This record gives sequence, C-alpha cells and structure tokens, in this order.
Amino acid sequence: MFADTARIYIRSGKGGDGHVSFRREKFVPDGGPDGGDGGKGGDVIFVVDKGLNTLNDFRYKHKFCAQNGEDGKNKRCSGNSGEDLIIKVPEGTILKEEETGKIVADMSHGNERQVILTGGRGGKGNMHYATSTMQAPKYAQPGQAAKELNLVLELKCIADVGLVGFPNVGKSTFLSRVTNARPKIANYHFTTLNPNLGVVDLEDGKGFVIADIPGLIEGASEGVGLGHQFLKHIERTRVIIHIVDAASTEGRDPVDDIEKINIELEKYNSDLTKKPQIIAANKMDVIFGEEREVAVEKLKKAFEPKGVEVIPISAVTGEGVKELLYKASELLQKVGRDPIVYEPDFVYEEKIDETLPYTVSYDEEEKVYLVEGPRIERMLGYTNLDSEKGFNFFQNFLKTNGILDKLEELGIQEGDTVRLYGWDFDYYR
Repeated sequence: MFADTARIYIRSGKGGDGHVSFRREKFVPDGGPDGGDGGKGGDVIFVVDKGLNTLNDFRYKHKFCAQNGEDGKNKRCSGNSGEDLIIKVPEGTILKEEETGKIVADMSHGNERQVILTGGRGGKGNMHYATSTMQAPKYAQPGQAAKELNLVLELKCIADVGLVGFPNVGKSTFLSRVTNARPKIANYHFTTLNPNLGVVDLEDGKGFVIADIPGLIEGASEGVGLGHQFLKHIERTRVIIHIVDAASTEGRDPVDDIEKINIELEKYNSDLTKKPQIIAANKMDVIFGEEREVAVEKLKKAFEPKGVEVIPISAVTGEGVKELLYKASELLQKVGRDPIVYEPDFVYEEKIDETLPYTVSYDEEEKVYLVEGPRIERMLGYTNLDSEKGFNFFQNFLKTNGILDKLEELGIQEGDTVRLYGWDFDYYR
C-alpha cells in the first residue's frame, strides 16, 4: 500500500544530571567536590534514503525517542552521551508541526540530513561550583530536558512535469511510452493507486522527470475519490501536462473535463493554476477525418486563447508524443530550473511549567539570598548562562516570574549576593 502521509511523535534525549559527590580517600578525609557532568542527550535526525519512495515505515510505529544522556559520576567522571536517533524518509518529505501546520523541514534538493531536535545538554557536576566561600557545594546542575514534537510527514513527489487528467484518459500509457516507468495499465477507473515517476531522455541534456498523478475527479479537492490524497504531488512540478480523452470514448466532454480538473487544482492551491500547462489531446488513433479535426479544433478554440497550447497525440501509436515532450522541455527552460523548496517557518520554543514552585529566602549565616525550587532547577537545565542569549533569558525569567519583586520585599540592596544552586550573582537594579 502506498502511504504519503504519516503522523508521528518525536523526542530528543534528556541531558544527564550532574553528580554530587566528594573525594573520599585514605589520608584525604576532607576532599573537595568531584561530581562529574551528565552526558548530552541524543539528537533526533532526519535523513533522506533514496531507496524509499513511500512513508509505509510509519504505518505501525508512531513514537520515536532518542536515548537520554547518562548521569554524571563520582571521581570527576562524566556520563556517556545518549545515542542519536536516525529517522529515514524518502526524498521530498516535508515535516510539519501538527498543531500549527508550520513547516519544520523540507527533506529535498540537497537537504539530505537535518537535526530536528537537539538532545538536552548535560548538567554540570558539583566540582564546578566550589568557591573560596563555598568549598563543599551540595548542588549539581540538572540535565536539560528533552524536546518533543508531534509531526505530520507529507511526501510530495519531486518531478519537473506532472500528468493530470480524469481516470482512464491514457496517462499511464503515455508515461510507459515516454519513460522507463512501468505502471500498471488497464481499462478501469483508479487503476493507478500511487504516483509513478519516470525520466524522459531528450537530446542536449534537456530531459526531465515526469510524474503520473493518480486520476482526479470532480470534488477531489474536498476529499472525493482518491484525488485528494494525491493533489499534493502536483505542488513541486513546474509544468503540467493535462491529458484528455479527445475522442470522448467514454461519452464525456473533453472541454468540460479539463475545466473541472482545473477547478479542483484551483480549490486545492491557487498557485497550481499559475503553472504552465499543455493540453495533450489523446486517443487520436480512434477518430478519423472530419471528426478528428472537429475534436481538436474544439479544444484549441476553448483553451489556446488562454495561452494553453493543444497538441493532438496518441499514447498508443506515438503520434505527436515527441512534439509534446519538446514543448514541455521548452516550457521548463522558460520557467527555470530552480527547485520548488518549502522554507521552514516553525521555531521551537522552550517552555518552563509555570505551575512548578520556587522559594526566595535569606541565609543569615552565608549572607546570601537563596532562590530555589523545581522551577528554578528546570530553568537552569534549559539555560546556558555562559552565553549572552542564555543570560538575557535568565534575567527576563527572574523578572517575569516575580523573583526580583520577592527579593526586594526581603530588603535586598545593590551589591548583595543572590545564589541559585551554586550560581552566585551580584544584585543591581
């Protein structure tokens, strides 16, 4: 079964916690702190596997978690880093954040490996917090929390030219004639149940990739039939060949067919109707003489004033096929070879649970103000205080969480010391 959409949950590894321990050896009864650092959590990395062409691997597995970092140990030993998680997807897969629909990554056109979630940073052991005034710190930094996302994966075929048209108009027959693709061909509606890709070889290196998009019908953009789940594959194409049964072998009006399909393209994504289009008037091998001329003229009269060229062809005999391919190549040269890539617009935001408690107090013995509690630990785990960005976040955290107000209520003065689990800061307004 062909699958081009999947929903999954991903989580990076949590950073290992820093360790609290003290050197205890014979003849060294009062050794200093020797707690090691926690290991970094594993990243979640998406990689393009060109041997894949569907998202079938995600039909039964929906949860993917990288390994957590190991906690630090005594004797200044750091914990091991967690293993990265590699998730393989076919080229052309777009990753979207489920709730907002924003694009996280487009795994196509050279973007073959991307870290989507970084593992949590390992916490520092208590060996880092020894100072002249605090020689036996009983605190270590917790590891940074894991990051998580709910993703929607969408596979959009990478092809230069897309074949559209009602079922049974000859798209699969045409594709099998002009490329090395071997689609199943039969006289049934919806015979093609997945997009078929083929390479058209032309002289002077002007070949291109062409995709047979499964049969669309009226209402496809609203989920009728099979068209809705395949309309997305037209989005990356740069030229559309609209194949129509010009001989009306099934009693349908070819002009009406084209207009209905174009309406579905417009409803799904208005940009699709702006793509250059060619009408391939197929099945010319079954009509002759004046009937043939009338059929072609009817299509030309309806669409060539709109700038859409009509080319009579027969996918069975090959009539007009070469002319059609060169016309498609000509249009591709005009629109340019720049690939259609979807730019990411999702930004992962760190969140700290504001329901977690914290306390602000004054230590008479140490003459320092203490800020402690689960919310503070979580913030320290998220924040790199050694960086300017991290320190700015830390200052804003103190303000927005009311910590500065509570310090002032306790009578803090400029130059006084504020301690957060081993981090000492001088207070200034």
